[in-house]
Amino acid sequence: MKVTRRVFSRGLVAAASSVALGNKATRIWAQVQGEHYQMGMKHPVPPIQETETPAEKAARMRWFREARFGMFIHWGLYSIPAGRWDGKEIPGLGEWIMNEASIPVAPYKALAAKFNPTQFSAANIVGLAKAAGQKYIVITSKHHEGFAMFNSRANSFNIVDATPFRRDPLKELAAECRKQDIKLGFYYSQDQDWTAPGGAAYKTDHHQPPTFHWDPAQNGSFPDYLHTKAIPQIRELLSNYGEYPAILWFDTPTKDMTPELAGEIVKVLNEHPKLIWNNRLGGGYKGDTETPEQYIPARGYPGRDWESCMTINDTWGYKQDDTNFKSTETLLRNLIDIASKGGNYLLNIGPMATGVVPAPEVERLQQMGKWLDVNGESIYGTRATLFGAEAGSFSPTEKDENGKPKFIPSWKWRSTTGRNQIYIQIFEWPGTSFHLDNVPREVTSAYLLADPSKKPLRLRKSGNSLDVSLPAQPLDPIATVVVLKTA
Repeated sequence: MKVTRRVFSRGLVAAASSVALGNKATRIWAQVQGEHYQMGMKHPVPPIQETETPAEKAARMRWFREARFGMFIHWGLYSIPAGRWDGKEIPGLGEWIMNEASIPVAPYKALAAKFNPTQFSAANIVGLAKAAGQKYIVITSKHHEGFAMFNSRANSFNIVDATPFRRDPLKELAAECRKQDIKLGFYYSQDQDWTAPGGAAYKTDHHQPPTFHWDPAQNGSFPDYLHTKAIPQIRELLSNYGEYPAILWFDTPTKDMTPELAGEIVKVLNEHPKLIWNNRLGGGYKGDTETPEQYIPARGYPGRDWESCMTINDTWGYKQDDTNFKSTETLLRNLIDIASKGGNYLLNIGPMATGVVPAPEVERLQQMGKWLDVNGESIYGTRATLFGAEAGSFSPTEKDENGKPKFIPSWKWRSTTGRNQIYIQIFEWPGTSFHLDNVPREVTSAYLLADPSKKPLRLRKSGNSLDVSLPAQPLDPIATVVVLKTA
């Protein structure tokens, strides 16, 4: 099935994901729903994923599978207009303002002379990720605007050569991630580039085929763009930052990215056998990870590694008029829901043009970290639930927009699995007893994870069912975790 970039509205995200985004009706765009890509089985250049053994893949993916929680950072020139152009608020996503407002190349590139984020601190941002309990960071090294947030010899439209800042944030982040023991990955828009001649532009409702460009300066040869800018910059990203990137995060492939052209990128990727990359390269390559965007799949992706990338408010890049921030409760329960289905949560921040992270985003991440300080054992390194029905069920009568049964979520509890533990994250406190049917392991004892004394909870078994005695009130209003020790 072909992918289209559509407006997320009318509660689509909430319906698809079982995650409420708030009551405010806001126009939300999806970058691309990654699992909808058509994947080919034969490739002109076989990727490492097709040549490694299961044991080799498990070793390569181990840190990612254990991490469960990461920080996405969308930061670029679009943080200067911050959603407004010529005095008008521009609908859509903050980082899509050039496309949405049909801004010509020259005035957009002129923003670089104004970009001087002197308040940027790699130590503060990595420290925020650390405080939030996030185990890795993925930052936009180049978004669709074509501006490189790193020192690039391949193209001068970059933060070192074109701005008064003249510093490489990726280099500074790499040093801090090394220091604070956090993995670092780079997002790179390999296909769309709105300021480079020949760069692709994704189809929108107001730009015309076949190129969907809005300025003649964008016209040119896509293969030339790929060979003179994209591939050389990918090589720089993979070579100039030591052991990083741990992840290369591609986005929005178009029909221009043929299997043959994608294969030329894969040749470069194969030179870095520890690298993880996602399913958005194009050309039929499925990569390592599924990338559901702004929603959580009802059952996850059994047998595939995946991460849901989601925003804290409604946009990725900073947009001054977007104050629709999700609650800490929603964000934490998203994390728990994702972990219970075997996935990772890549939660976005959008720094301002100054380099400062908006205060509401900082506050929520810090609050999430406090919960994880106590309950992180039930998230990190865990596997998916042994149950499944607790997440909800598909309606026998209601249909989604594709005519398929609509998923109706339940938000009473979730479960993750350890080697000798079953973790139960309780959202809706059931009173003084919690009941489980068909427990697939022998439970030997139970306690509350937030209880420093680990006082045993009384168990009552009947066949494969289990009742666990609980205190009258939860220890945490968002999620209280019961640990079931198993034989």
